Amino acid sequence: MTVEPAARPVPAYPGRPLFVANDIYRHSSYGGAHPLAIPRVSATVDLARALGWLDGGCYWSTAPATRAEIARFHDPAYIAALERAERDQALPEDMAARHNLGRFGNPFFPEMFRRPATSAGAVLTAADVLLASDPAAHGGRVVVYSPPGGTHHARHDRANGFCYFNDPVLGMLRLLDGGMARLLYIDLDAHHCDGVEAAFHGDPRVLMISTHEERRWPFTGAGTERAGGSARNLPVPRGFNDSELDAIVDEVVVPLGRVFAPDAVVVQSGADALADDPLSRLELSNGALWRAVAAASALAPRVLVVGGGGYNPWSVARAWAGVWGTLNGRHPPSRLPEEAETVLRGLMWQRAAGRNPPAHWFTTLADAPRPGPVRDEVKLAIEAVLA
Repeated sequence: MTVEPAARPVPAYPGRPLFVANDIYRHSSYGGAHPLAIPRVSATVDLARALGWLDGGCYWSTAPATRAEIARFHDPAYIAALERAERDQALPEDMAARHNLGRFGNPFFPEMFRRPATSAGAVLTAADVLLASDPAAHGGRVVVYSPPGGTHHARHDRANGFCYFNDPVLGMLRLLDGGMARLLYIDLDAHHCDGVEAAFHGDPRVLMISTHEERRWPFTGAGTERAGGSARNLPVPRGFNDSELDAIVDEVVVPLGRVFAPDAVVVQSGADALADDPLSRLELSNGALWRAVAAASALAPRVLVVGGGGYNPWSVARAWAGVWGTLNGRHPPSRLPEEAETVLRGLMWQRAAGRNPPAHWFTTLADAPRPGPVRDEVKLAIEAVLA
């Protein structure tokens, strides 16, 4: 299928991993006490730069996706409602209810159309770079990182779970439209990727693998749920530790990925499964997340890594800067340089844990490892997925 030319400029691949973002996240917030009142993408960018890992040659500031691009997946009436909601900061009650706007964690805020459109633009730009680049000319792999992306809950015609546009779906549709025959989607977020799973239910071109906390919102993604053969779900218990994620990666993600042999892999690297996050009860270190990203990114010649959940500004910035380091073969310093520590000390968080942060949130990039036993619940989840 022929893909329409991108409405945004698309950079040439620089021969090393490319970082795609935008400065809109420096001044945009969901407001008030919302979990997304915190800085995440801007803090990640600043921390990566302070570490000397991010320069102008590998950073691209994207433009928003167009209405037509967003309509590849989303209902035009929903897109129009979101534009109206941004303009008026209100909607008629019936329209708000139909599109789940201004309620259930999806608030009205000044950039409520522009911000998700920019995240979608970042992921579409990343997909266009992958389509335009020959991995053979770049050591066998083309890698693009877009931490603004990862909004995996949004539905065709409504907001859901803090997500207004489903940029993973838009990016994957772009890759499929561009000729990719098989896509592997790996979701490491604490919450199940219900919007992505619904979009590709029964599509043989896509294999979705999700780890997520059991009995947590959105209460989907049971181990028996296969989405018409397109999904493998691994709900995990509270206290999920590094050894358990390592086991899932080694026994499920890597073997299934190799058999599927994807043309491209998309990794959702949500940071809310980390021990310091307030919206899950999982206990991972960021090192386990980095190992999972490294293993997943080795499964295809084209790699797109996006962000996702994460509601502690320090753990998100450290985790996502470390994801970027992982993609570039960088190792975290034992202690952060002064410039990087200054970035982290400049963050604020209104929750109680933010009033007296532990010293390691300022001085280190890597968490202390959190190994543990691989419990029977995790072993059974692995067996169920492989059955």
